[in-house]
Order: sequence, then structure tokens, then C-alpha cells
Amino acid sequence: MDDVWRHEYAIETSATAETIWRIFRDVPGWKNWNAGIEEIAIDGPFAAGTWFTMKPPGEEALRSQLIEVREHACFVDETRVGDLVIKVAHRIEPLGSARTRIVYAVDANGPQAAEIGPAVASDFPEVLASLVKLAEA
Repeated sequence: MDDVWRHEYAIETSATAETIWRIFRDVPGWKNWNAGIEEIAIDGPFAAGTWFTMKPPGEEALRSQLIEVREHACFVDETRVGDLVIKVAHRIEPLGSARTRIVYAVDANGPQAAEIGPAVASDFPEVLASLVKLAEA
């Protein structure tokens, strides 16, 4: 039987959606603010259908695909490991009064999702904090 694991992480910032989007679009730059990335390369434009390769420190590289990209609003990437599918939605939500919420929503489906999902997302609070620090700089 397949497991399903879902969780959301959110943080608020004074940075604009445009600023956050500029950081998201700079895929090679992700390793500058995401400690969970040792190496990263994207195989084309920041658009739905484009693949990228990300290597976490001390682990094998993973291939992921951008499956949805909406400028200044959201992008979703999907990583498949055997029968396990992990999708991460990265949402930018304007709150008004010069505040923005950034949400990372993780959806893991398949064998061991309940174990692997939390492991994948374990550093998301730190990643979001680093993203906000950069966006507000």
C-alpha cells in the first residue's frame, strides 16, 4: 500500500513577490542560500517541462522536473525515486501592507512516503529563513 505525506512550511517577509521570484528563477544560485544543495544545474529555461539536477551534500544527485511555473506566484517541481513521487510547490502569496508569505508545500506519494517526505522537508524552515534573509538584503 502506498503512503501519502503532506506538509506545508511558511514564512513571512517584507520582500516583494518580484524579488522572491528573481531568486527562485536563478536556479544555479539556489546553492548560495540552500544548504541542502551542493551542486545544481538546470537543462533549459525556468519553465514547465524543464529538468534540473540537484545534488545534496554527501548524497547521489537527483533529477527533478518543473511541472508548473506561474511567474511571481508559484513553481512546482517533481522528483521521482522509483515509485515514490515527491512534489514541492513553492508559493508566493502577497499579504498586503508590504508583506509576502512564502510557502513550501510538500506532497510525497508512494512507498515510504511517510518516512522520506519528512526527511526531504527537514531543512525547509532553515531554507526559508535563508531565502528571506537574501530577499530582504
